[in-house]
Amino acid sequence: MVFSSIVFLFAFLPPVLAVYYLAPARLRNLVLLAASLIFYAWGEPVYIGLMVYSILWNYVMGLDIARQREKGRQGRGSLTLGILVNLLILGFFKYYGFLAENLYHWFALQLPDLSFSLPIGLSFYTFQSISYLADVYRGKARRQTNLISFGLYISMFPQLVAGPIVQYADVDAQLQQRNMSWNKFGIGVRYFVAGLSKKVLLANNLGMMYQELTGLSSLSVLSAWLGVLAYTLQIYFDFSGYSDMAIGLGKMLGFDFRPNFNYPYCAKSITDFWRRWHISLSSWFREYVYIPLGGNRVTTGRHIFNLLVVWFCTGLWHGASWNFVIWGLYYGILLIFEKYVLKGKIEKLPLLGHLYTLFLVMVGWVFFFRPNLSAAGQYLAVMFGQGAAGAVDTAGLYYLTTGLVLFLLAVLFSTPLPFGLLRKLEENEWWDGLILAGYLALFLLAVAYLIRDTYNPFLYFRF
Repeated sequence: MVFSSIVFLFAFLPPVLAVYYLAPARLRNLVLLAASLIFYAWGEPVYIGLMVYSILWNYVMGLDIARQREKGRQGRGSLTLGILVNLLILGFFKYYGFLAENLYHWFALQLPDLSFSLPIGLSFYTFQSISYLADVYRGKARRQTNLISFGLYISMFPQLVAGPIVQYADVDAQLQQRNMSWNKFGIGVRYFVAGLSKKVLLANNLGMMYQELTGLSSLSVLSAWLGVLAYTLQIYFDFSGYSDMAIGLGKMLGFDFRPNFNYPYCAKSITDFWRRWHISLSSWFREYVYIPLGGNRVTTGRHIFNLLVVWFCTGLWHGASWNFVIWGLYYGILLIFEKYVLKGKIEKLPLLGHLYTLFLVMVGWVFFFRPNLSAAGQYLAVMFGQGAAGAVDTAGLYYLTTGLVLFLLAVLFSTPLPFGLLRKLEENEWWDGLILAGYLALFLLAVAYLIRDTYNPFLYFRF
C-alpha cells in the first residue's frame, strides 16, 4: 500500500485516525502498532514474520545491552551481536543475488540459486533498529521496556517503507507522551496534501516524460539531457513528496519527525547538496559510521579513508549493483575534492557553485537510473555528443515544447520561493479561507489524477 493510492486515502487512513483518536491515550500505541502491521502486511504479507522477528530481536538485545551497562559492563558484545544479526538479514535479502552474481563472474563460484523479493522498507527499519541499539549502548537513550512502544518505533507506518529514518533518541520521549492538538493535526494535513501534490501532480508526470524520453530508439544530445532533467526533478518530488506525507501523517498522530529535504537543488556545492538531500540518511551515516571511524579528527589520509568508506556504504545501501557503488564513490571523491582542493571557494561564488552542483548531480543520476554500468556509460556518452543522433532532433524539440510548463513548474517548486510566499500569506488571517480552498483543490486534483492514471510508482521503495 502506498500513500498516493485511493485505498490508503479513503479505506485505510480515515478509520485508523478515527480509532486512534477515540482510543484512550494508554491504548493509542497499540492501535498504531496494529495499523502499522496491517499496512505492511497489505503489500507483503509473506514478510510480516520478518518484521515481527526484527522487533523481538532488537527489543531483547536492547534490554540486554542496558542490563549489562547497569552491571558496570560495556555491553559491546551484545551490541555487536545485535547489529550483526540486523546486517546479516539485510545482507541476505538485499545483497545475496549481487554476491552470487559476482562470485560466479570473478571466481566461477556458484551459490544456490535463490529467488525472492526485497522486503519493502527493510533498509529503513534495519537502520532504525541499529540506531536504537547504538543509542542505548551509548547512553543517549533509555532502553524501551514496553514491547508495544518499541514495536511501534520499528514499524510505524508513516515512515516505514521509505523514511525518513528516525533515530531512536529523537522519538524516545514521543513514544511515551506526545503533544496532540487540532492545530498540529491541521498542519499535518497541509504537509500531507503538499506531499501528495508533489508526488502525483509533479513526480508522476515527470516520470512518464522520463520514461518516454529514455525509451526512444535513438537519442540526441538534447533528448538525453531532457531525460536526465526529467529524472532529476522526478526523484526529488517523488522522494520529498513521500517524506512530506510521512511528516504530515506523523503530525496528525502527534509525532514530530525531522525534515528530510531542504531544497537540495538550491545547493552551492556538493557538500551543501548533501546537507539538504535525504538528511535523515546522511545524519545516520554521520552518527553511526563516520564519527565512530574517527570523523575528521584524524590525519588527512585517514579522513579520506573514512569518507570513502561512508560513501561506499551509502551507495551500497541504495541498491545491490555496481551502479550504486560507483554513484556513492563518485560523491565521496567529489566531497574529498571540495574539502582538500576547493577548500570552500566554490560556495563563495553562488551562481557558479549552483551551476557546478546541478551539473554534477545530474551526471550522477545517470548511474542511478540506468540498469548497469555499460548502459550508464553509453547514456553519458550521448549526453556529451558521442553516439548521439545529432545535437537536436524533432523528438527532443517536441518534449521540450510540450513539457516546458511542467519543467518550469517543477523548477519553481524545487526552490523556496512559492513556499516563502505561502508562509507570508499564512501570517495574515484574511487569506485563511483562500489557502484552505487551495489545499482542498490540490487534494481533489491529485485524487482525480490517481483515479485516471495507472502510473504511480515510488522510486525509493526499491531501496
